[in-house]
Amino acid sequence: MNTPKLTPGLVVRKTVTVAAPIALAFEVFTGDIASWWPMASHHIGEADCAAVVIEPRVGGRWYERGVNGVECVWGRVALWEAPRRVVLVWQLSARFEFDPALHTEVDVHFIAIDDRTTRVELEHRGLDAYGADAMAMHDTFSSPNGWNGMLEHFAQVTSQRAATAINHSRA
Repeated sequence: MNTPKLTPGLVVRKTVTVAAPIALAFEVFTGDIASWWPMASHHIGEADCAAVVIEPRVGGRWYERGVNGVECVWGRVALWEAPRRVVLVWQLSARFEFDPALHTEVDVHFIAIDDRTTRVELEHRGLDAYGADAMAMHDTFSSPNGWNGMLEHFAQVTSQRAATAINHSRA
């Protein structure tokens, strides 16, 4: 019997630069996640997704709310250091079902390059917790439909929001 070889400490890393101040980048990522999260395709509830929420505190929930009002937990907030860092515990199984025993972490750093540009570094670590599904989950999280594509969309939304704010302040 061939046992799959697992990579200890398997992680996905993604970095994007956004044309926005650090506080705005943090706010859009955490407080307005629904503006960039692909809710039509990336939800676990039976109903269409109406909202994605990260409660802004350590121990806060990370969850979706369906159009039917049903909430489905994805994980929780492990660290909240606005506007510089947030660590989220991702507790969705390889079948994308909530599993309270599963613990992987999405660690997001926000680094001000200057007062109008922020580098966002995301690391989804602990993927070895998926056992035999670890490489498949790594590939899923690394794909254009995973963190790569989602962070690119986040960067576009955040940069547009910053540009709109600048244009309104000049008017």
